Amino acid sequence: MTQPDPHNRAMGALMGAWIGDALGMGPHWYYDLDALRRDYGDWIDGYTAPKPGRYHDGLRAGQLSQAGILLKLTVESLVENGGYNHTDFCRRMDEDIFPLLNGQPANGPGGYTSQSIREAWRCRVEQGLPWGKTGGHADTTEAIERTLAIAIRYALHPTTLAQAISENTLLTQTDDVVVSMTVAYGAVLAMIVQGHTLDSTLSMKLMDLVKHGELPFHAVTREGMQAPRPGDPDPPRAGRFASPDALLTPSYMAMAASDTGIRIEPAWKVSLVYGMPCAIYHMLPAAYYLTARFHDDFESAVLHAVNGGGQNQARAILTGALTGAHVGLDGIPARFIEGLENSTQLLDLAQQLASYVIQDTEL
Repeated sequence: MTQPDPHNRAMGALMGAWIGDALGMGPHWYYDLDALRRDYGDWIDGYTAPKPGRYHDGLRAGQLSQAGILLKLTVESLVENGGYNHTDFCRRMDEDIFPLLNGQPANGPGGYTSQSIREAWRCRVEQGLPWGKTGGHADTTEAIERTLAIAIRYALHPTTLAQAISENTLLTQTDDVVVSMTVAYGAVLAMIVQGHTLDSTLSMKLMDLVKHGELPFHAVTREGMQAPRPGDPDPPRAGRFASPDALLTPSYMAMAASDTGIRIEPAWKVSLVYGMPCAIYHMLPAAYYLTARFHDDFESAVLHAVNGGGQNQARAILTGALTGAHVGLDGIPARFIEGLENSTQLLDLAQQLASYVIQDTEL
C-alpha cells in the first residue's frame, strides 16, 4: 500500500475515531458475549442501533455518542482558534454541553454521560467550582477520546502536544498515571500521523524525544534501556511524569502482534486477554495490539475492536484513530464514511484540522 501523505493520515485518524465511536455505539457495554451474539449475530460488520433499554437507547445507527460529540467540540475549538485554547474549550463545555446534562448517567447528548464528565458537571454546575477544580479520579480513556484531536493538531510539536493534552485532561481526570497514559497515546498517534509505524521500534523513537526534553517523562536509562553508569548525573526531569513506561507499552504490544508464538485468535478476543472493563490500562494494550496487527487494514482493526464486547466503543475509538492514521482517509472503506451521520460536516472539520499538519510540515 502506498504511504499516505500527512494530510491524509491526519484526516484518517480523526475520521477513524468518529467511525469507531459510531460503530461501538449500538452494541456498547455487553460484558456477556453470548448476549452480544444473540442481539447482533456472530459478527458485527457495520453500524447498528442500540437495543431498547440499553446504553444510548433512542439513537440511530451511524450516530455519534457523547464521546464523539465531545471530540467534535474539541476539533471545532482547535479549528476556530488555530490551536488549543484552554479558555475557549472550557467556555464551550459550559455553554454547549453542561446545560444539556443533569448529572445522571443515562442522560445528555449521545444518550449517556460518562463518569468523568458527570463529576466535572457536579463540580462546575452544582458546586460552582472554577475550572481547574473539576477533575476527578476516573481511570478511563475519556480524555483520550477528545484530546486525540489535540495530538493530530500538534503532531509535529511533541512538547506543545504534551502540555495541551495534560492541561485538557486535568479538567476531568487528575490521576497522574491516567494523565501520563493519555499523553503517551497522543504521542503515539502523532508519530503515526508523521508517518511512523506502530512497531517494535516506535517506543525507542518516543524515548529519544524524552531524552531530548521534548516529552515530559522521566528516564534514567542510557541508550537501549541500559543501566546508568557510575558517575552519570541524574538527568533533569523533563516534566511531571515519573516513569516512561506508558511510552514503552506500544512496542511491546507490536512485538506480541508479530510474534508467531503468540496468537490471539480470533483477534477480537484481545478483549479477554487485556480485559473488557473501561479502565485505561485495559483499553490501551488492546488498541495498540489491534493497530499493530492490522496496521494496513482499517476494517479488520475496528471490527475486531467492536466485536470484543465490554467497553468496545472506547476500544474502537482508540483503534480507529491509530489505524486510520496508518492507512489515511483513502484507506478507510467508503461504507464507513457514507454510513456515518453528518459525514460531510465531519469530513470538513477533519480537513480543516489536517490543514494545520500540512502548514507545520511546510515550515
